Amino acid sequence: MTRFMFKSKIHRAVITQAELYYQGSLTIDEELMEAADLLPYEKVSVVNVNNGERFETYVITGERGSGVICLNGAAARKGSVGDEVIIISYASMTSEEARTYKPAIVMVDKRNRILSLTDEQRAGQKYVSV
Repeated sequence: MTRFMFKSKIHRAVITQAELYYQGSLTIDEELMEAADLLPYEKVSVVNVNNGERFETYVITGERGSGVICLNGAAARKGSVGDEVIIISYASMTSEEARTYKPAIVMVDKRNRILSLTDEQRAGQKYVSV
């Protein structure tokens, strides 16, 4: 059996930009992407803490160290600059893998700078992102 599990998240990032007239996606600072093990074009769920909106989109790489979290295209209607969001990725795992997997949790400050990482036991684990 395959299970779809929580792989990683960027917790309470702050939206820095919203670009309505751009092809849909979510721009994330490259440093945050790496910390959360996100690849360009990977599917993510976004939860807006301020207004309760939830949506799915894909990630595009933003400038490293910029702190950028930008809602692009139709997603720009799901939040405003200054709103806090949780960006979540998932992976497909066997039941055995899922029982021992520990997700990466990236905690950030109000400027989207990394405060802490939780990333135990990820080295060497195999999974398929969904």
